[in-house]
Amino acid sequence: MIHTASLIHDDLIDSAAVRRGKTSAYKAFGHREAVLGGDFILTHSSRLLAQIGDTGVIAVLSQVIEDLIHGEMMQLAPNSDDDDKRFQTYLTKTYRKTASLIANSCKAVAMLTVPTLSQWHIDNMYEFGKHLGMAFQLIDDVLDFVTDEANLGKPTGADLQMGLATGPVLFAAQRYPELNAILLRQFSLDGDTERALELVKQSDGVGQTRMLAEFHFQAAQRCLFQFRDSLSRKALLHVAANFLQRGR
Repeated sequence: MIHTASLIHDDLIDSAAVRRGKTSAYKAFGHREAVLGGDFILTHSSRLLAQIGDTGVIAVLSQVIEDLIHGEMMQLAPNSDDDDKRFQTYLTKTYRKTASLIANSCKAVAMLTVPTLSQWHIDNMYEFGKHLGMAFQLIDDVLDFVTDEANLGKPTGADLQMGLATGPVLFAAQRYPELNAILLRQFSLDGDTERALELVKQSDGVGQTRMLAEFHFQAAQRCLFQFRDSLSRKALLHVAANFLQRGR
């Protein structure tokens, strides 16, 4: 429910007309209705969370909401003119908007289902979720460049059109400095989006982003291998592999 509320608000902020091939909530029902609908889902999820009665778990999942808001605020900020800072901002934003939800959900489940589980194992589940979430979003950013609109569920290059600097573009900018000026003005001039797409395709930005996703996937696997072999571990490994396969 927290995730659903964030998507409703996210589409409104980004003026995204489509979500996974379907009309976004604000387009279907209106701006005010979308804001209130997202707020309602978020408050209802908070009420359900309070009923758990475990203050530790409540604190962990409340962190997800805080991270989502921080991540969205980072996305609204102008791109930095410093290459290293810009990439670090991208990774931090990716954690806050995507990986935190998966990481803290994994941590909360570990805390709830096995009360005697050691802190080391709980932290390991958090790390698994963090790396899985990072890999998922990195592949999602790749799909914006390699998948057609019908399969992606949104227009190809939609992130560029919103002025977002994602992994493939940031890696491409390391080879083609021309992209830095385009990033700073957030693709605001006519032809910026098309030129950026062209430069990304000429570079290995997509390949490098895939490699970074693979790094996080392998880190997620290593976390799971700290647990004994079981059906649960096999299932989580399968989920992680499916996330990575989305970008193939």
